[in-house]
Amino acid sequence: MRVSSGSDLHLSYCTNIHPGEAWPEVFGQLQGNLPALKERLAPGQPFGIGLRLSAAAARTLLEPSVMEGFRGWLGQEGLYVFTINGFPYGNFHGGRVKDRVYQPDWRSEERVVYTRDLSNVLAGLLKEGEEGSISTSPVAYKGWFPDEATRRDVFRQSCRNMAQSALQMDRIKDRCGVPLHLDIEPEPDCLIENTGETVSFFNNWLLTDGARFLKQEHGLTASRSEEIIREHLCVCYDTCHFAVEYEEPEAALGRFASEGIRIGKMQVSAALKVVLPEAGQRREIRDRLQEFAEDTYLHQVIERREDRSLHHYPDLPEALKHIESFHAREWRIHFHVPVFLERFEELQSTQDAIVRSLEYLRTHRCCRHVEVETYTWDVLPPAMKTNLLSSIERELRWTMAELQRGGGETLSSGGCIPHDEMMEF
Repeated sequence: MRVSSGSDLHLSYCTNIHPGEAWPEVFGQLQGNLPALKERLAPGQPFGIGLRLSAAAARTLLEPSVMEGFRGWLGQEGLYVFTINGFPYGNFHGGRVKDRVYQPDWRSEERVVYTRDLSNVLAGLLKEGEEGSISTSPVAYKGWFPDEATRRDVFRQSCRNMAQSALQMDRIKDRCGVPLHLDIEPEPDCLIENTGETVSFFNNWLLTDGARFLKQEHGLTASRSEEIIREHLCVCYDTCHFAVEYEEPEAALGRFASEGIRIGKMQVSAALKVVLPEAGQRREIRDRLQEFAEDTYLHQVIERREDRSLHHYPDLPEALKHIESFHAREWRIHFHVPVFLERFEELQSTQDAIVRSLEYLRTHRCCRHVEVETYTWDVLPPAMKTNLLSSIERELRWTMAELQRGGGETLSSGGCIPHDEMMEF
């Protein structure tokens, strides 16, 4: 939905919250949830969708009859798709995901084909002139490639494949009149996980080796090759991921702007944060965090020590073994928690990083697409679970309020959350 009348800023939530890998399952979830959310949040107004499609679902949706049926349903319900989550290639619910979420990585032809399919899906859903975004994985998982020489090979092949995807998007723009961009999403413990590594990948790989690949393989000029990469390859700024890295939003977003690297999409999400008491006094926190040490997703932990150095743990269960370390002063945990919560008992969230990121967005208009991405409702501790639609609604209302600070039209008040369905902590 648009943040205000006439605004070019679009807000939705990512449908990776809903289980479903095959297209009939995905469509069933959309039918069961989106019209009700629209009625609560935007009655009488178009309501945007942050679509998540597996590779299999994307292939099905490209069938002309399926695409036609989906477009018809969107029009009938007053819904539209402006962004797609192209990060998880396959299964994302109902089983162990962990580091499999990064497979296939960007060296593979499967990732290129998947991204091409998503681009064609989005081109089939957008009207001429409308902008579309696709978020994607940050090259690969660091743990798979421990030595620098191997990582350079991964970067070399990956940047060429991303350049190829950018060229595909440029051809779609020429053919269909819809500007698309692929938004690389830095994440803890991946080959691109923070601002410095992202800038380095753009400057030392995409804009050099990637641009050279387009020039040599497709006969483009050097300037045209760079133009294609800058236009169609951007950053997906996930507020949770950068907060886990202890990055200051204003500095990170300002650095991207100064380097000429565009933010294609901002994903609004909050991480767990724990300020640790003295060693020997952490049993209660350890027991509380044990509730979040679940078996589906990877929950990387970055520890800030007394000398302000950072130490990485690959997953929360591993980190909990070391919680009594006297060096540790703070933990930030890659576990998406409700964005409207600043704290819950002795635990906190990185909500402040969201507030500051959205303030930067309001001031600098660094992107047009905002997507709330709390995909962990199924694996939250039982005490934090509540009615799913009301939870999504509350997250979107909270985010909308932050985006509208300082004036502007407000979201329709129709369909407020019934008091007995509100989350209380």
